[in-house]
Order: sequence, then structure tokens, then C-alpha cells
Amino acid sequence: MLDIQWLRRDLAAVVARLETRQSPQPFLDVAAFERLEAERKSLQVRTEELQARRNAVSRRIGQLKGAGQHAEAEAAMAEVGAIKAELEAAAARLESIQAELQALLLAVPNLPQPEVPVGPDESGNVELRRWAPHGGYGADPAPLPFAPRDHVALGERLGLDLETAAKLSGARFALLRGPIARLHRALAQFMLDVQTTEHGYTECYTPYIVHAETLRGTGQLPKFEADLFAVRRGGAHGDEAVVQYLIPTSEVTLTNVVRDTILAEDDLPIKLTAHTPCFRSEAGAAGRDTRGLIRQHQFDKVEMVQIVHPQRSHAALEEMTSHAEAILQRLGLPYRVVLLCTGDMGFGAARTHDLEVWLPAQGAYREISSVSNCGDFQARRMQARFRNAQGKTELVHTLNGSGLAVGRALVAVLENYQNADGTITVPEALRPYLGGAERL
Repeated sequence: MLDIQWLRRDLAAVVARLETRQSPQPFLDVAAFERLEAERKSLQVRTEELQARRNAVSRRIGQLKGAGQHAEAEAAMAEVGAIKAELEAAAARLESIQAELQALLLAVPNLPQPEVPVGPDESGNVELRRWAPHGGYGADPAPLPFAPRDHVALGERLGLDLETAAKLSGARFALLRGPIARLHRALAQFMLDVQTTEHGYTECYTPYIVHAETLRGTGQLPKFEADLFAVRRGGAHGDEAVVQYLIPTSEVTLTNVVRDTILAEDDLPIKLTAHTPCFRSEAGAAGRDTRGLIRQHQFDKVEMVQIVHPQRSHAALEEMTSHAEAILQRLGLPYRVVLLCTGDMGFGAARTHDLEVWLPAQGAYREISSVSNCGDFQARRMQARFRNAQGKTELVHTLNGSGLAVGRALVAVLENYQNADGTITVPEALRPYLGGAERL
């Protein structure tokens, strides 16, 4: 959530930054904000006037009684009572205004950092670097010496069963059996091991179902409720039903561990990782990547989260990007790193690096990780703070990124390591997790 003081100091500048995300900007109802702010200021001025009048009249009551002016004292007491009633009404309205302002701000995305390129969509993204095995940085992927099959054709031979999954759950679910299930598990274990033993993250096991407040903390609610899977429990026998949500990513749970917390400065940075399923209905994505594992309602991801000192968040973004790159390099998968433009960034991000892996069957790079610096945007929603060296509290900065999306890594391994006969060469990094197997 944005600092409301930014809007109060320079609303035009904030709106101009929002315009770089989408023009005309649909996020902030400027007229409603200005109307509420004007009423708030008027009520505060009136409140101060009433308080001063109440104090002055209250002091006179004793004097009037002492002077025997009982009628005048009664009138003064009546005026104090009327002032009290007006003050209570003003306080109630101020509380209501604050709630309305809060609701407006919850719908406003983070402001892009000044160096983020301005663009309407992915066409405005800027490639920072690319890497390929046997060539290193700057190299393009080497073409396969035969016509590549896509991951669905390759996966079906190894136990990918989309038909049964559709029978069980509908479209955009997958059932993995045998070798492909083992490969999927091996990828997740490998990613966790690298992030914990080499990059210093603490492994966590988190809930998969959370309260609405948890999702508000990281920005999924209220704006993206249509993309979430809701879970309703209770409501029978007169009990009140409880609505919770399946997590769309463990960013939600890992980041919220510091909600409503004041940390010591020495506690920072906090580096957490988890392997979880992720659940997304993606209501706005109909018709995109409906074949195979690219866009699923349920998928696995190894997530990285860092909670850092504000002065360190830019460096942490670069560090986390390198941690995701390390997984791709160890797997020998060609990729590129892209700086997202203002129109393509996520709601809570101030700057985002996407990692896109090469898929031979598509002849294209596809997103496999998104690493974002959210600044204090999520921290303000969560009231996640630390006590600085001067003893004052400051908001922490939060960052999150995939390290990596397991299903898309599976797709990339199948397509990049396929052989002409349809078998898959196992990347050397994964062989210890597959009993030494060299080919599937």
C-alpha cells in the first residue's frame, strides 16, 4: 500500500507515476480521494474548534456556579453537552472516512521505480542478459539436430496423463505417474537444496490455506479475489461459515510471517524458502496455454522471500535474481533475464526481473521465474517494521521470487534434453536425486 502522505503532498506526481502503468490510470478514484480528503480536513478543523470551545465553556461553568448564576451555568452545561454530541459524530465520520481512504488505497498498485522502462505491455520489456550452456553469457540456444517434440508428446511417454486429470478435476490439471513424477520431485528437491545449502535460505513448511487478512498483506486481496480458490467451511447447524483461500504462491505465507511484528535491526535480512503447491484460477487468462503444463490451476513452486533493511533492497533484488539464475545454469537450461516495463509489472512490485527459459518446441523464451522488489508496499499493508539504530521504527522492504516454478522447469528439461528417439537425458545435477539414472 502506498504511503498516504505521498498523495497528500503531491497527488499529481503519484497519478503521473500510475499513468506509466496504464493510461488513463484506473487504479485511484482521484475525485473520491480529493472529496474525502477535503471532508477530512474540514472535520479536523471543526473538531479542533469544538474542543477549544468545549474547554473554554467548561472552565466558565464553575465560575458561573460560584457567582450564583445558575441559569447561565445550566446553559453552559447544555452547550457542552451539544458540543460533546457533535464531537462524537465528527469522530465517527472521521473513522468512516479513514476506512474509505484505506479502501481506495488498497486498490492502488505500487509505484514503479524511476529507472523502470515505461511501456504498455511485454513489448516494452528490456532484455538485460542471456545465457546458454557451451556459450555462457550472450550466447543463443543451440538448435536441436532434429525436429523437437513438445513437452506434452514427450511427457506422455513418461507418465504425463492430462486426460485422467481432466476427469478428476477438469481442465488445467495434470496427473504425473512414474518417471515424470520422479523427475518433478527431483527438480523440487534440487532447487530446495541449492537455495538452502548454497544461498542461505531457511526452508519452511507453510499452510496451504490462509485467511483473507494474510492475502491482503501481500496484495492479492482485494484486487485479485477472482483469481483465487476460496474454501468455505462450517455454516451447518447454525454455525457461521468461514471463507479462507488456497495460496496462489508461498510468497503469501512466507512474507506474512513478519506481519504485525517489530524486528530488531540485527534480525535482518530474513531469507526464507518453501516448496508448495500453488493454486490459481486465473479468471482473466482463458484461452492462453491451455495445452500441457505451462498454465495450470495447480502447480508447484520453490519460492524465495527476503525481508531486508530498506537500504539493502536493491542489492537483494540482484542477489535473488542470481539465485534463480544459478538453478537454470546448474540444469544447463538456456535463459534470458528481462527487466519488466511499467505496464507489465505485477501489482505489488516496484521493479521486477523475469527469467525466461528457452523452449525448443515453441522456439521462444517463456517465463520461469519472476523476482520482484516490493519496497515497503507490502510492509505497510502488514505493518511489518524494524527498530533502527536510533530506536525508531521503520518499515522493512520485502522481495519475492521463484527459485523456480517446478512445472515449467520440468517442461524446459523435457524439451531441452530430449533425444531423437523420444527419451530424455537426465541433467547431471538431477542424477543424484534419480538414483544415478542418466536417461528416462
